Amino acid sequence: MTQRKLKKLLIAYGSFVRGLNFLAPAVDLLIRLYVANVFWKSGLTKIASWQSTVALFKYEYSVPWLPPEVAAVLATSIELGMPVLLVLGLAGRVAALVLFLFNIMAVVSYPELTDLARQHHYYWGMLLAFLLVHGCGKLAADYFLNRKLPLSFPAA
Repeated sequence: MTQRKLKKLLIAYGSFVRGLNFLAPAVDLLIRLYVANVFWKSGLTKIASWQSTVALFKYEYSVPWLPPEVAAVLATSIELGMPVLLVLGLAGRVAALVLFLFNIMAVVSYPELTDLARQHHYYWGMLLAFLLVHGCGKLAADYFLNRKLPLSFPAA
């Protein structure tokens, strides 16, 4: 390959990477919105029929170290609180970690999950792990706060 062709190839690759870098904040936001929506809807389902939710925690979900009422309140609080933080990108890594651990607990505590449902949980877990390691990106409150208060935690 000649030096001229190599230079053109490197310029084209550089343009490609700049384009992906331009799209990265939007992709980060879309991932946050998608995962937050999943858990938010689950939380809304729980508060829609509280008696059914408590019954599920009493008879279906196996959370032996918590009373069913406490487990139901805790789960619902996580499913309604953490998605808000995730969407805002405020303490986004903390929200991703809490939802990641919650997701694991959901799979472990409900052994009758279908294979398809388990695959969904694995997928959500991977997306949450990505957000935990990568951060919420540039379209997040953490990113803006870190720019204003540089002594705070790193956002991305």
